[in-house]
Formats: sequence, C-alpha cells, structure tokens
Amino acid sequence: MAGFDKVVTSYEEALSGLSDNMTVIAGGFGLCGIPEGLIAQIKKMGTKGLTIVSNNCGVDGFGLGILLEDQQVKKMISSYVGENALFEQQLLSGILEVELTPQGTLAEKMRAGGAGIPAFYTATGYGTPVGEGKEVKTFDGRPYIMEPSITGDFAIVKAYKADRFGNCSYRHTAMNFNPMAATAGKITVLEVEEIVEPGELEPSQIHTPGIYVDRVIKGSFEKRIERKVLSKEAQ
Repeated sequence: MAGFDKVVTSYEEALSGLSDNMTVIAGGFGLCGIPEGLIAQIKKMGTKGLTIVSNNCGVDGFGLGILLEDQQVKKMISSYVGENALFEQQLLSGILEVELTPQGTLAEKMRAGGAGIPAFYTATGYGTPVGEGKEVKTFDGRPYIMEPSITGDFAIVKAYKADRFGNCSYRHTAMNFNPMAATAGKITVLEVEEIVEPGELEPSQIHTPGIYVDRVIKGSFEKRIERKVLSKEAQ
C-alpha cells in the first residue's frame, strides 16, 4: 500500500516538474477554496510564461494575483477579472493576454477535458465576441458554438480533507471549481487542511477519487475574505 501513498512533505516536491510556458489549471472562486501555498510556491519558483486557467486571478497582493507582480503569467483563461488593478494594467498595456470565457463554459471545459472529451457544443456565447471564429451547428432549431475542452500540465487544487491515496472532500462553497480542475491536469497537486488515513473518509463524501490526484500536501491557509460587507445595523 505504501506505493499508493501520494503525500509529499515540501512544496518543492509538490510542484516538481513545473517549468516555464506550461498551462496551470487552478481551483478556487475569488479567494474561496484557493491553494494558497501552491500559488506561493509558483511565485517563489519564478516560473514564467504561464497560462493560468482559473475563474479569476485573485486580487492585488493575494491569490493568483501575486503571480502578476513579476509578470509570471503570459495568458489568463478566466470568466471574471474585475477585482485586480494590476491585472487591468497588464491587460491594457498588452503584457497579459486574456481569454474571457463564460463561467459555466469554463467549468465544462475543465470537466470535459478531465473526461477525455475534446470539445462540446453550447448555446452560451453565440452571437457575441465569445463565439467569433468558432464552429456553429444547429440543434432543434437553435445555434450552438463548439468549445474546445481544457487540460493543463498541472492542476493545483485545494480540498478540506484527503487521505494518503488522494481521495478527498471539499467543504461547502470552497468546492467551487476544484473538482473540475482536479480532473483536468496531467499532474494534479492537492493542498489540504487535513490528511487522514485511508478508510477514515466516508466513501459517499469523497468528491474527487484519488485516481485523479498525483500529489497531496498539507498546507496552512489564511482564508482571507475577499470583500467584507456588513449590514447597516452591524456597522
């Protein structure tokens, strides 16, 4: 059983093999459910020319946003980019290439890539700049555009608990894009709050089977709140 143990003890080992110009798929939504330590390790490594696939690029100074500071990201494939001033500056100056993708389409691109499906049809984006240059087919009288799926050289994912075989569960809204991202990487690295022994996770609560996971590391998380809003009564 030792050969199935996927736990690593250092972030260097967790991201061993990551190099310039690779594609990295990152789980998370805003700052919720992001693999904070793995992102910090990419920053530390100084890897450049990266294509990052994620719902967004974090915020200035936290999350994936820290990878913009040294211009490590060449291209972002995202569905929302409105919380990061540096992102805006790099986009407008031509430093950063951005492929805006509808949120549901982005999730399906990851899921389809992980399932070995090379492309799919969706009505979302037809007749807009999103659909320009893409193949169109009509089903039941409605036009659909063909969207290619996405896979990455690495997928970095945050989970709540995992066992040593990589079976894991996510907690509440921190699930978000993580299950789809976990399936779509050639190498999937899981950063977790707690590592348990095999058999401790209730089988029905395993959201991502370990077959998709290559490395597991226990992290510590700041879990920063992206935007705190209080009611007038609470203020």
